[in-house]
Amino acid sequence: MKRMLVFLLALGITVSLFAGGARQTDSRGSGVTTIKWAIWDYDLTVYYKPLIDAYQAKNPQIKIETVDLGSADFMTVLGTQLSGGADLDVLSIKDIPGYANLVRQNRLEPLNSFIRTKGVNTSLYGGTTEQITVNGEVYALPFRSDFWLIFYNKDLFDAAGVPYPSNDITLEQYDALARRLTRGSGAGKTYGAHYHTWRSAVQLFGILDGKNTIVDGTYDFLTPYYEAVIKQQDDGIVQSYAALKTGGIHYSGAFFNNQIAMLNMGTWFIATQIDKVKTGESLSKNWGLAKYPRPAGVPAGTTLGTITSLAVNRNSKNKDAALDFMRFVSGPEGAAILAKTGTIPAIMNQEVINAITAIPGFPTDAGSKEALQVYKTYLEMPMHEKSADIEIILNEAHDAIMTENSTISAGIQEMNDRVRRLLGR
Repeated sequence: MKRMLVFLLALGITVSLFAGGARQTDSRGSGVTTIKWAIWDYDLTVYYKPLIDAYQAKNPQIKIETVDLGSADFMTVLGTQLSGGADLDVLSIKDIPGYANLVRQNRLEPLNSFIRTKGVNTSLYGGTTEQITVNGEVYALPFRSDFWLIFYNKDLFDAAGVPYPSNDITLEQYDALARRLTRGSGAGKTYGAHYHTWRSAVQLFGILDGKNTIVDGTYDFLTPYYEAVIKQQDDGIVQSYAALKTGGIHYSGAFFNNQIAMLNMGTWFIATQIDKVKTGESLSKNWGLAKYPRPAGVPAGTTLGTITSLAVNRNSKNKDAALDFMRFVSGPEGAAILAKTGTIPAIMNQEVINAITAIPGFPTDAGSKEALQVYKTYLEMPMHEKSADIEIILNEAHDAIMTENSTISAGIQEMNDRVRRLLGR
């Protein structure tokens, strides 16, 4: 059923493209090359327009159109679009499994030659290009490098008389805070914490000690984390996973509406929160940041990371222009623009941190600024030839555990058995 829904969604997007459904950033005349950029969540993302405006100002012969494929199943829908010959040029790469799939399907333009000829300095990305190299070839350039931390609602803490979370908070302390902050009932209830429906929101606590990865084929180490979160769910400390799924509730809405005191989420949400406070869409106007909660014995500032990259469709009809736009967005100029919107770019230095924390609307307290100083970051999903297939298995088992259609032990056993078979063990 899920595959059918994804197919129908992709088909609908294809129809919208042929019907002129791509978002146009301006209305330039003939003689201009149009590049189509596959993205997600245009209306929730503050950096698309400034990036495009800056590039078009420098390159008046280029027009950028964004094609919003939505955030749900983005990489699956993108793959379906490319299989159907969709007229896309620049491709946003949301995750490692989707990237691995597109590389295996030969959908992406190899970049080694481009990097060499254009003098792209990959050392600026802090080793992330090496982590996405496949058989010696790079197929994407990172432009965002996000990590997880805690967003919290200061007003809800103040109302409960509870101190704000520190930048050295353990998972046990996080649980205790969440229980003290849960108040009320019914529609007016506020929850102490929130876990979005991604498996990463729960599973990746287990890799912070550096002893395991998510592609090892053995997942018993996840047991205590599932036990803690399921207990929070059963005790009403966090919203029901099943209700979030069936209601299509986005984590941003829950935070904007003062429904949750703490949200473990990625730095990509900083820019959105700042922007939505300005527009009045976020009622959580008094907010802060803290370092990610850690298991006992793990150093403070240890967190999880993701990279968001850009690639070029191997069958693009505007390949040179697409490659140039990709280089701009992922390069120093793009990094400076991203930082000014509160987004963490892949090219990261103290100047970028200073630029982000100086943005009007960023929390002014010292703790929130300190939260951006990371001790160590583990990739959510390391590069693996079967990462996309592993992701499917882990998502299905996670869904069964969190909806309590499966016990924790049975769900983890399913992960162990299916991933080991996939890996030929």
